[in-house]
Amino acid sequence: MTDARLHSPSVARNRDPILAVLRPHLDGVRSVLEIASGSGEHVVHFARALPGIVFQPTDPDAASRASIDAWVAEGTLGNVRPAIALDVTAQPWPAVEVQAVICINMIHISPWASTLGLMRGAAQMLQTGGVLYLYGPYRRGGAHTADSNAAFDRSLRERNPAWGIRDLEAVTEAAQAEGFGAPVIEQMPANNLSVVFHR
Repeated sequence: MTDARLHSPSVARNRDPILAVLRPHLDGVRSVLEIASGSGEHVVHFARALPGIVFQPTDPDAASRASIDAWVAEGTLGNVRPAIALDVTAQPWPAVEVQAVICINMIHISPWASTLGLMRGAAQMLQTGGVLYLYGPYRRGGAHTADSNAAFDRSLRERNPAWGIRDLEAVTEAAQAEGFGAPVIEQMPANNLSVVFHR
């Protein structure tokens, strides 16, 4: 039997710092929707650490969904639902009741329309007080925060001109246009940021 599990080297480095930021924001949350879950390694780590929360992973890619489900099966976790297909630009999103939406490393590896779709969909899913958590690299004040981020941005745009590291101010403006408040921002490893919005 072929192992469907995919591996992302960055997960081992960032999963615990992300979890540390998420914990206080997920206090009292019963269910979480993860957007662009990728390999599934993040959601499995979070679900194991937060057994009182039910996680709904999503990804538009079939191989990623197979990987997510394989990681969940290997971990024998009862608080992760089967992965579902979700294109953030397609409205409305599936009808799932959640109090938080998390999205790790998607915004820079997708067109800007995906960020706008993320904000619109999350706003429709979340009630007042709901949490939107974002993780990844951002420009601040129109400039990269590190030379490594500038090089990463160039490589992304070479792969796809519609991709690239976004301005934090533009992402914040898009979120606030959908009814989210000012972000809580925390510096993370490897020149990334945690950006947390509340509805």
